[in-house]
Amino acid sequence: MVTHYFTASSLDGFIATTGHSLEWLLKQKFDEHGPMAYQEFERSIGALAMGASTYEWLLRNDPGGWSYAQPTWVFTHRDLPIPTGADVHLTSADVRQVHVEMTAAAAGRDLWVVGGGDLAGQFADAGLLDEVWVQYAPVTLGSGAPLLPRALDLELIDVARNEAFLCGRYRVTGRLPKS
Repeated sequence: MVTHYFTASSLDGFIATTGHSLEWLLKQKFDEHGPMAYQEFERSIGALAMGASTYEWLLRNDPGGWSYAQPTWVFTHRDLPIPTGADVHLTSADVRQVHVEMTAAAAGRDLWVVGGGDLAGQFADAGLLDEVWVQYAPVTLGSGAPLLPRALDLELIDVARNEAFLCGRYRVTGRLPKS
């Protein structure tokens, strides 16, 4: 079982604008069945973790209301709506505790930290993040929500081009010392 952070980023390292917009991402050309595409990745996932902003964005922008069959843990300190029939757990617990719960629920399948970058960083801080998958869009934002606001040492294990995106898959090999 592997814990992944799978996301898209601008070339300058942001996963959303300062206003949490993904408009810049959604207008890019991407082959949903091409290399390192979401659909194939998502089939290997048994449980998800995400922050409240990511969750709220998904609720606002998913025409079906909720697309995930997997159990999902949403890290939040406030009450949020849960779509009917969705296996969503609202939590403010430590990532270590939630990782144990996710592992049990995933039944041997991989875990996915959907976003945001700080949440993925908390998993990395706890030594629980194994891989980082990034689809780099051909755009710069100048500012916004950072991709992964941690100093990590990574090893490139795969690379591909999918239409307009440069896709990289990295293994987390450790934390870089603070300078």
